[in-house]
Amino acid sequence: MSSKIEAMRPQRKIEMFSGTYFAACTLGGIVACGPTHTAVTPLDLVKCRRQVDPKSYSSNLQAWRTIYSSEGIRGIFFGWTPTFVAYSFQGAGKYGFYEVFKYLYGDKLAPNANRTIVYLAASASAEFLADIALCPFEAIKVRMQTTLPPYATTLREGWNKIVVQEGYAGLYKGLYPLWGRQVPYTMVKFATFESAVSQIYKTLGKPKEHYNALQQTGVAFLGGYIAGIGAAVVSHPADVMVSKLNSDRKPGEGAGQAMARIYSNIGFRGLWNGLPVRIVMIGTLTAFQWFIYDSFKVYLGLPTTGGH
Repeated sequence: MSSKIEAMRPQRKIEMFSGTYFAACTLGGIVACGPTHTAVTPLDLVKCRRQVDPKSYSSNLQAWRTIYSSEGIRGIFFGWTPTFVAYSFQGAGKYGFYEVFKYLYGDKLAPNANRTIVYLAASASAEFLADIALCPFEAIKVRMQTTLPPYATTLREGWNKIVVQEGYAGLYKGLYPLWGRQVPYTMVKFATFESAVSQIYKTLGKPKEHYNALQQTGVAFLGGYIAGIGAAVVSHPADVMVSKLNSDRKPGEGAGQAMARIYSNIGFRGLWNGLPVRIVMIGTLTAFQWFIYDSFKVYLGLPTTGGH
């Protein structure tokens, strides 16, 4: 398999940390995030509905059976279009800007800084920017998936309804809690991944360069799964709040006021609704994202992430 990957690589070598390199990483983020998030739409659909209304279904299996019996496979994947667009944009920003900021902070501004601090700072900076692109489509996705009957049946319809009823600000009313969810999530996801990959190679007993492309991407998959579990737990309360805000925030209500009202209704335990399914979803998602991202880099003749 690794020989096939080698044979498929473009002949023209990309210079590390050039504009082309960062553009390639940005494209890799799109390839890694858009399709993977879309693939787990059935998990995300049920998670969001159970976060907003814990009594809606007795279990995930019962939810999928109910949705499939009444709406078929299209119902199971309802909301896939805004999901694909949202996380393609987010993946571009998250991975592309991460590589930019990791180089800027770690190689240019603070070359002697602790690497974990560099990873945390770079991932936080990248996610902050990526969420600005993610937020409008995440708002539409959540409204489509958590309201019955659906708030909208297509991305275009959802966009137009929000803009007409609430203005463009309506697309960004979940931005602060989205930052609260995504920034810590990405910090844990990237820093844990980098640390996990380094530890895996130490455990194996040889530097990364001694392993072929397939073996290195296998390490990326394992490191990604470990990182995904931690990221899911850290960010879950904010994930619940994002779902609640997008479905239950009253017109003219401030973000802080809305969160206080929602918390008074659901309590601390309510912030953890849907955690098991999110751990499975995010763990699997993150593992495949890193596997795809690093496979894409290998295809372009670039080194895999981490393990240096």
